[in-house]
Amino acid sequence: MRSWSGLREGVCAGWELSYGNFGLQRPLCISDNEERNGMANLSDFEKMLPALSRGEKAQILKWVVQELGDDFPGIDSRPDACGGEPCIVRTRIPVWLLEQARRLGTSEQALLAAYPHLRAEDLVNAWVYARSHAEEIESQIRENESA
Repeated sequence: MRSWSGLREGVCAGWELSYGNFGLQRPLCISDNEERNGMANLSDFEKMLPALSRGEKAQILKWVVQELGDDFPGIDSRPDACGGEPCIVRTRIPVWLLEQARRLGTSEQALLAAYPHLRAEDLVNAWVYARSHAEEIESQIRENESA
């Protein structure tokens, strides 16, 4: 039986949500093709959400947060982009660069003007990441200043 954070193979030749000791189960029917791929697409889950109670949604959110661990929305680290340094998704703009600019007094408006592909949301994500990974960002700033 395949599983992923509380999802398990069950009814409808697809998946069924299992809520542990609560005994709550709701069928989530998925096509045979999606079952072979091992997961539903996001639109299937989006369609299911209105039928769930607030408590059930909270449980799913808890599972997702546990699965993500230390991941941050809008921030991506890949070996093939910027040497693996954390960057804004869809760009090659490293978080340390934005944080250094902010420390030097550059306003968010100036950053958005200098980098037209950036959105205000990207800056918020960068600031949260920089605050949560202060030592890593500080190290990257030092390394790039000495380079």
